[in-house]
Amino acid sequence: MKAVVLAGGYATRLWPITRHRPKMFLPIGDGTVIDTIFEELEADERVDEVFVSTNEYFADEFRTFIDESDYEKPTLSVEETVAEDEKFGVVGAMAQLIDREEVDDDLLIVAGDNLISFGLSNFIDYFEEKQSPSLVAYDVGSKEKAKSYGLVELEGDRVVNFQEKPEDPASTLVSIACYVYPADTLPLFDEYLSNDNNPDEPGWFVQWLQEREDVFAFTFDTAWYDIGTPESYLEAVAGYLEGDNYIHDDAVIENSELGENVHVMAGAHIENSTIDRSVVFPNATVVDSDIRDSIIDEETHVEDLDLSGALIGAHSRLQPE
Repeated sequence: MKAVVLAGGYATRLWPITRHRPKMFLPIGDGTVIDTIFEELEADERVDEVFVSTNEYFADEFRTFIDESDYEKPTLSVEETVAEDEKFGVVGAMAQLIDREEVDDDLLIVAGDNLISFGLSNFIDYFEEKQSPSLVAYDVGSKEKAKSYGLVELEGDRVVNFQEKPEDPASTLVSIACYVYPADTLPLFDEYLSNDNNPDEPGWFVQWLQEREDVFAFTFDTAWYDIGTPESYLEAVAGYLEGDNYIHDDAVIENSELGENVHVMAGAHIENSTIDRSVVFPNATVVDSDIRDSIIDEETHVEDLDLSGALIGAHSRLQPE
């Protein structure tokens, strides 16, 4: 089995934090978002190669990450795009990757910005039992949230209806961009695209496929975070920390009060400040400030400010005039 980790987005909703950093590299505890996926794929012997599908803009960052890591399976597969408006769409990019890498095995596809709490190996077990296209489904608990995903209707665990981003969802069970396709299904990507179907979100392909053959859904009820906005990233950090704080040994905290779910990285210096539900990147300095629900990037200096819901880009200097 091959695997593809989708990492081709530009994460514009998280700029400036992700202006020069793939959102998959956002820290979660000791690792990053994408580490949680790589670790699972590395451990499953059924997966013999992992393609990291990204764009030319972030290719060097991923290449360095892979080269410096201990992972043996990931290899880079680069889309020929450097800007959001040049993207092929996820389905288009997948069809190109299948052709470019000459993939003819069963294929696991997972979005690299998924922070998941179920075992990918358990999902592969499920697929091997069904021997049919399979997806992972999760109850987001809100019809408003469900509007942003592919809505899944089941009979047992067979998908009987799939609607990509419905305006009026009938339920809250959605697909989370994690799929396994049998090898004999892969040529259908080209067939789908050759008929001028939507090349963007992967759910459009699932919606088309489900009308032609059996598709099954593996459901889980533990935590899942789709990291696409500052709010969802901070929510993921909070879910990981569970009310505690993560303070790197090399960080300096002086005469300051830390609330809950505070993530402070190496070399950061916090002095005479209050921080709650926030992430402070390496070598950032926060002095005489009150910070809430904010992300402060590396090498930034914040002094004598009250910030809530702020995104502060790297190498910034903020203080009252």
